[in-house]
Formats: sequence, structure tokens, C-alpha cells
Amino acid sequence: MPLISTPSTFEQHKLSFPCDGLRIDAVLHRPPGGEFPVVVGSHGLFSNGNSPKQTALAETLNAMGIAYLRLDHRGCGHSEGEFDTVTTLDGRVRDLIEAVRTLKHVLGYPFRLGLFGSSLGGTTCMAAASELNPDRMVTLAAPVDSRSLLARAQANPAGTLPPVFATDAFQFDLAGRLENLGNLLVIHGEADEVVPVEHARKIYGASHDPKRLLINPGGDHRVTNPRHQEIFIEACRNWFQTLLTAPTRKTGSC
Repeated sequence: MPLISTPSTFEQHKLSFPCDGLRIDAVLHRPPGGEFPVVVGSHGLFSNGNSPKQTALAETLNAMGIAYLRLDHRGCGHSEGEFDTVTTLDGRVRDLIEAVRTLKHVLGYPFRLGLFGSSLGGTTCMAAASELNPDRMVTLAAPVDSRSLLARAQANPAGTLPPVFATDAFQFDLAGRLENLGNLLVIHGEADEVVPVEHARKIYGASHDPKRLLINPGGDHRVTNPRHQEIFIEACRNWFQTLLTAPTRKTGSC
């Protein structure tokens, strides 16, 4: 069951910017007012910025006075690129970093930054955190590494992973970077059939305060339980609310 999102009552602006010779598209939901914090969303492997989670979160945060950018990574949604040839974690990290740089130019002030990532999008946010230094970040069902997912799928006759996971260009392991993460809310389903919940516990255990771990009992990878959807939105709203009162970023930071 998809997250329920009402039609947008706030301004939406289409943005496009180049990254590695590709046109990357995004939609900025902006609330009324002059200056506001911004949360940038990074979607899952086969998803795009128009996913129900992204649109519902955009509406929720706009109502609080926080802007939200729904990004289409390369090869997805309206952005350029052939999915099978351009999809790598490093490429998506560059998309995300360039999106923040573009927003800084478009908005013209050093905004307070939040990141939200779903599944591989969560991995993308964690991998980009050292460059972007977000004030707040949320990951949902994010994998720490690729090879453990491959091993799990190979050990389970019923388990499958997209072929891209077996390519050398797609391999990643963020274990060594987790201790540098903070200001982090980690959300995961206890019964996630794609990314085991142990990945969330590993992220939470290695990162530093402030942080929070939210495990949905019996929850799956796509967050199909309506109650879990409500919990997800409420937790994100509360976590990102601090962006409204956080100190203004210094000029020159992404």
C-alpha cells in the first residue's frame, strides 16, 4: 500500500543541472517565505523522485516551513542516462552533491541542510555526508555494503538481487565511514526481505550522537504497513524539525 499524499498546496519548481555530462532533473517543493531549510531526497535503486515516500515527506515538511528537493538520479525518472551503464554508488553521490551545489546557487543563501535516503538512497546520503556535512539526516532501509546482500541472496534459494549488484562497478562498503556519521535517524523494518535489519543496527552502533534507531516490528523493505508509514512520517517530521532552529550555515559550505 503506497503512502497517501494529498495534492501539493505549495510551490513546485523544476530544476535541471549537469553532472558527469548528464542532465539531472529534480523538483523543489518550497514553502512560503524568504529563507528556509532544505531537505534533499535520494531515492532507492529502481525508484525515482516521484515515489510516494518522497512526495508525502515533501508535503509534510513544507507544512512546517522546510523545503524539499525530489531528485531523479542519473538513469532514473526524467534524468538522462542508461540505467544499466550509469548506475553506481559513486555516480549517485556526485548527483547528490551537485544537487546541493545547484540549490545553493538558486536559493542564494547558506541554508540549513537535511538529507533523506531510502534504501540505496540512504547509502548515497551516508557516502556523501563527509562532503555535504548535513545538519540532520534520515536513512530508511539502507544497506551498508553490497557483498553481504549478494552472499545472503546466494545462500537463499528464493533470494534474488538485481544483476547490477554483481557488477564490479557497483560494489561498495561504508563500514569504515560510519563512525563519522552523526545527527542521524536510522529507520528499518524488522523483517526487511531485501536489506537485513542488522545493517541498521550496524549503522546506529558505529555512528555518534545525536542519533536514533527506529525498528518497525515485522516491517518490510517497502514500508507497506499503513501504521509503519505513519510512524515513518512522524519520525522524520520530528527529526527534521530541528532544522528550523539550527544555526545558519557558514557561507562556502555545501
